[in-house]
Amino acid sequence: MKILISDNLSKQGVELLRRHEEFQVDVNTGLKPEELKAIIGQYHALIVRSETKVTADIIAAADNLKIIGRAGTGVDNIDVKAATARGIVVVNAPGGNSVTTAEHTVSLMMSLARKIPQAHSKLKAGKWDKKSFMGTELRGKTLGVIGLGNIGKIVAQCAVGLSMKVVAYDPFTSPEIAAKAGVELGDLDEVFRRSDFITVHTPMTEETRGIIGEAAFAKMKDGVRIINCARGGLVDETALFNAIKSGKVAGAALDVFVKEPIAEDHPLLTLDEVVVTPHLGASTTEAQDSVAITTAEEVADFLATGTIAGAVNVPAVSAEALQTIQPYLTLGEKLGSFQAQYFNQPVSEVQINFNGEVAELDVRPVTQAILTGLLKGVSARVNQVNASVIAEERGLRVTEAKASAAQDFTSLIEVIVKNDKQQSRVAGTLFGKGELRIVAIDSYRLDAAPEGQLLILQNADQPGVVGRVGTFLGNHSINIAQLYLSRNKAGGTALAVYQIDSALNAATLTELAKADHVISVKQIGL
Repeated sequence: MKILISDNLSKQGVELLRRHEEFQVDVNTGLKPEELKAIIGQYHALIVRSETKVTADIIAAADNLKIIGRAGTGVDNIDVKAATARGIVVVNAPGGNSVTTAEHTVSLMMSLARKIPQAHSKLKAGKWDKKSFMGTELRGKTLGVIGLGNIGKIVAQCAVGLSMKVVAYDPFTSPEIAAKAGVELGDLDEVFRRSDFITVHTPMTEETRGIIGEAAFAKMKDGVRIINCARGGLVDETALFNAIKSGKVAGAALDVFVKEPIAEDHPLLTLDEVVVTPHLGASTTEAQDSVAITTAEEVADFLATGTIAGAVNVPAVSAEALQTIQPYLTLGEKLGSFQAQYFNQPVSEVQINFNGEVAELDVRPVTQAILTGLLKGVSARVNQVNASVIAEERGLRVTEAKASAAQDFTSLIEVIVKNDKQQSRVAGTLFGKGELRIVAIDSYRLDAAPEGQLLILQNADQPGVVGRVGTFLGNHSINIAQLYLSRNKAGGTALAVYQIDSALNAATLTELAKADHVISVKQIGL
């Protein structure tokens, strides 16, 4: 078995692989895409960090590739969909750099508060200047944490140790779990309104892109300070520049950027109020050793015995069972993702009901798939191997019920999410050998394909509403691909699912929500 390591990997990981006599391990870093494409066909395994981009084009040339290992948390640089289509397992090392990234976040917060990099540079230049670098204490200040996963929780605990107050936003962390960490939960607007410092620790999704942007800055205190060690693009760089220039934001500390390496003439680099580091969040010896060893073990075990651990695209089931259950895994993840976007508020309980033929199967991987879809917007670590663990970490109560007797459908999967005030229900089934359908949303029955961009519109059941909505979308150059309608009774309320070719921007969505007889509008991407 031939293994290619195309990025710098800790020597401990390399040595672990080379201890296997049946492996040929080649370390070849700095390859250009065309160079990697030219040689990848001879390898059975590829191990990367963040530098190598494993695109669909490269995967298409990987005739013998069985597994891709990412020595780190995310898999942003790997086309997981293309790998899955080719039957290639993708594994990563979730949690291996959590402590390191959290410590870097706290380091940047302190540097930002005390202007340490600026003072260091001036003194190195031979100038003793105490007056220009007046700082601010952290003690008694409020830190806002957006995303209370592993890293966010460690940052919050460190801040509590510094006698800071911590308020956090995370819709999938229970108040009990937050309280144990000394953290108060609030909604996003409350975090913006109350915080003196704000740090963001969420994955990069369409929902979180630009989560700290112009609208968010308008809700913040004057003199707030921003830290981002998570993903470039969570903070709108143009809006941040303008907010610092206007005096709204006192400063920012950034380890990640939309485009890396950051351009030398980037406007943010011209501001003395901005502290920057070149994506060093995971750059400690301990973290690099940890993720290298974990990834090497995962790759070695898979090649030697077929054991799958830490996979982001394959559930822990046999090949034979996977063939039968795969359509239900796809349906389950889409139902979970639908609920995350449709309910769009804190969740304390998830109830999953399996009816009919699906109830005769081992449904544990389906539950994992549902939780993966539900949690992927708030945790970069989540996959179909660890989803239930992450749900438990966040205090989420998950229950399953199985009924073999079929009702209206041969198989039906129902996902109900709840908190102490509200709940939401969605049900899905398979038509034929694998055609996915949503057949119920709350009390409404319908028949909708869970794919692409969906507008879920609830309105008064009055003549002309559908036509006016169609005209509105047409006037905004939004094409309707499919339309699914349901109502509870004539003249009551109706639910419409518009499958559209492109997403509405926030302003258009708000305008549509204000239209006559429209009760609510939600946009969902599947």
